[in-house]
Amino acid sequence: MSADYAHLCSSILEQCFGKVVQSVADCLFSATTRTLSQIVNSTHFSRKEVMLALAVLIKFRLVNFEPSKNNPFLPEYSLRREDVICLLRYSRYIHLVQTKYGNVGASIAEELLNAGSETATGLLLKCLSDGENKAESAETYRDTFIKMIADHYIIKIPELMTDNESEDAVPRFQTNECDFFVPPNIDLHLLAQIRKGEATLSKALDGAIVWSLNYDRFHQEFRDDIMRLAMERKLGENAAECFSFILNLIYNTTDPWQRKASNQITFVEIKQAIERKSNNLELMKFLDQYICLITDDSLGFLRKVGDMGGGQYLVDMEKAFESLALACVESVITERFGSKAARIFRVIRFKKYIEQEDLQKEAMIPAKEAKSLAYNLFQEQFIHVKVIKKPGGGGSGPAKAFYLFQIKEKDTVRMLLDNCFKSLYNTIRRSNYEKSEHKGLIEKSQRLDSIVETMKERGESDEYIAEIVETFTPPECEILKKVKHRIKTLSKAEMTLDDTIFLLQMYQHHCTTLPTGIQKFK
Repeated sequence: MSADYAHLCSSILEQCFGKVVQSVADCLFSATTRTLSQIVNSTHFSRKEVMLALAVLIKFRLVNFEPSKNNPFLPEYSLRREDVICLLRYSRYIHLVQTKYGNVGASIAEELLNAGSETATGLLLKCLSDGENKAESAETYRDTFIKMIADHYIIKIPELMTDNESEDAVPRFQTNECDFFVPPNIDLHLLAQIRKGEATLSKALDGAIVWSLNYDRFHQEFRDDIMRLAMERKLGENAAECFSFILNLIYNTTDPWQRKASNQITFVEIKQAIERKSNNLELMKFLDQYICLITDDSLGFLRKVGDMGGGQYLVDMEKAFESLALACVESVITERFGSKAARIFRVIRFKKYIEQEDLQKEAMIPAKEAKSLAYNLFQEQFIHVKVIKKPGGGGSGPAKAFYLFQIKEKDTVRMLLDNCFKSLYNTIRRSNYEKSEHKGLIEKSQRLDSIVETMKERGESDEYIAEIVETFTPPECEILKKVKHRIKTLSKAEMTLDDTIFLLQMYQHHCTTLPTGIQKFK
């Protein structure tokens, strides 16, 4: 992990949990594993504060612990570095759930994200006591919760193993993949009794079973949306709908996070799925043509590998995200250096290796300008130079060297990813600065809005309300308007940067052998 990502993680954790948790996480980030005593000595906080910080991080699944190899009774803690950035995506997770399950599902997801992890009964009690969605019954919440488990948006955390022989040993957890999505037994009668105060939460049957959001499932949706939107922009809505059915089909036989390519499906399977579930008559009529169009497209999302069953196809994840990531790189080059620089990048990518003199001819750019743009791209590490030396005649003359431009795609993406981490860190820090610098003005505005809202509910006269509003002077209004605009712009920049980071991380997962945060259970 880069230093830029370390700074970003530190800033996110400080924003979400405060200074103590940030310091503990920074200590864990700088090492593979650490014991409690090592963390206490490094952070200079009290043992109790460090233990509470670790408890918070474990509850939010940001820290793992396991027995030390040297002492099985001593736990060693490690930070899940890849998951820290997921804290920034909470709003996206809630929005996705809301589009699929409505306000009830959004309420469940929000409570689960705020709690980190929770029992089913405890979670439903929090949702039912919430002021929003009071009209919804406990049964509706239970059914939505179970539906989200069935669709793998909520996952069960491994259960604690009880071993009476070694009570002081480090707790161990039983991981059973077949058990991750088995719905819990939720007693609605007991739930009603707890709400009335006639029973306690300790009587719930699911007290030992803890649930959390399954980040991998959300990231799978985000990844598929990137591919669908790219398909829609280039080939139209019908092609995008066809590709959506293909994606849903491959997940029946393929691990969603298989790196290079999916397992094979046949044209007959695609046709049957579309006939069963789609109402798009145009897509049904010209299905073979749409599949040929997707297969022949330069993006390379779909590849034909055989003729059995009307044609065998697979989704080429490696080629798809290579195309998308390099399109993102070209877009960045266009914004920073102009369209001619992007043309140079494309020429080098197409030719693999090319000399300076040939580059200006192929790109059809004047020699001086081509040389300047190529130097700028080389300086910013978008392109690289390969030196080939040829010995002189008879071994006595000077060696002749050829300097060839090339693109190292993995290095370029890694460099751009680090730049995104740095930009996101700067954006968050600037947003926090704006909020702290104008904290008094923002709080005054919020208090005034609250007072005006209360006065309207009481039925006060418009003249009296106007007098109260006028206590906020015009200069203050102007400053507040500018601050809100800046914070809104920074917030949009955060979302855009996170989208780019996610795309580049998907490239790293599908197009390289680098270790990633994608696991069967997160």
